[in-house]
Amino acid sequence: MFEKENDNHTGCTRHTNGAHKRNWMRHTAMVPKGFIRFQVLGALNEKSMSGSELMEQIENHAGGFWKPSPGSIYPLLAWLQDSGYIKELPTENGMKRYELTDTGKSLLDEQRSIMKKFKETMGFPQSPFSNFFTKVPPEKAAKIHDTIRHAGTAMFQLSIALQENFSEQALEEAIKAVEEAAKKLEEVTKIIKGEPKNE
Repeated sequence: MFEKENDNHTGCTRHTNGAHKRNWMRHTAMVPKGFIRFQVLGALNEKSMSGSELMEQIENHAGGFWKPSPGSIYPLLAWLQDSGYIKELPTENGMKRYELTDTGKSLLDEQRSIMKKFKETMGFPQSPFSNFFTKVPPEKAAKIHDTIRHAGTAMFQLSIALQENFSEQALEEAIKAVEEAAKKLEEVTKIIKGEPKNE
């Protein structure tokens, strides 16, 4: 089960180069708290890092389109340390680094398992339309990619919400919402292809 964190963990830093990045940054307020935590745990599982190194690592992992702010990383590191998921290493060259504890590794394994199960259950691929927009004008393709990322973030946030606040009613509402979205996409696809809509 995911532990809840302080709302400050959703902070972000905006980039200024490129309209595509600016469009993507409009959606960072919707980045779920669990996503940043998942990224931090995964990075620290590879090697010990400082807060600034973690921000750079996550930015690189996001392809340069998003970077967490100090206001999201450092409160999260403090929370993870207080909870026993990470520990602070002796300061080296003025740099404070952290490493994952066994408890933190267990939490990371649990989150990875949840993510894998969610992807298998929902059948949502990581990059569903990465190479299918060759005939779409670049500015329109960028907008479609942003919308897809928005949908992916919403799906991820839904999975975390179900894990943190599971109930049969919540599950039914989630399934209904996803099914309605899928049906709407199918209807739009038929319209584009010139096929008759289902009555």
